[in-house]
Amino acid sequence: MANFQAKEWLKAAYSDLRNIEHILSDSFLTHVVAFHSQQAVEKSLKAMMEDASIPVPKVHKLETLINKINVELEVNSEILATLDLLYIESRYPGDMGLLPHGKPALKDAQEFYKTAQSIFNQVSQILEITTKELEK
Repeated sequence: MANFQAKEWLKAAYSDLRNIEHILSDSFLTHVVAFHSQQAVEKSLKAMMEDASIPVPKVHKLETLINKINVELEVNSEILATLDLLYIESRYPGDMGLLPHGKPALKDAQEFYKTAQSIFNQVSQILEITTKELEK
């Protein structure tokens, strides 16, 4: 059973995923989907670290976080690298989470969500936490 802090990190990741579900089909908000996807992955990884008593760094780079956990997760490192690029930019109006060719396409946003959901599900399973527990 995961500790309290790990569960809180996972609950925060779950909130990001639930937010995405409400906006995923809106092509105007693909940059927001990218942001919440990155956040869901980051928080899921930090839940793993917390559960393993690994100090949780105040960093957002997904590659750095994945390298700190002692568990193999099935991840698409290309998508995670893209999410890292979009993370900061998606929060400020000047760039709006732009890829080199512009705002993420709806197809890209859906792939970001799918990746975040997959990592969240893997972490939930490892930590033995159900979404029902997170909704309490």
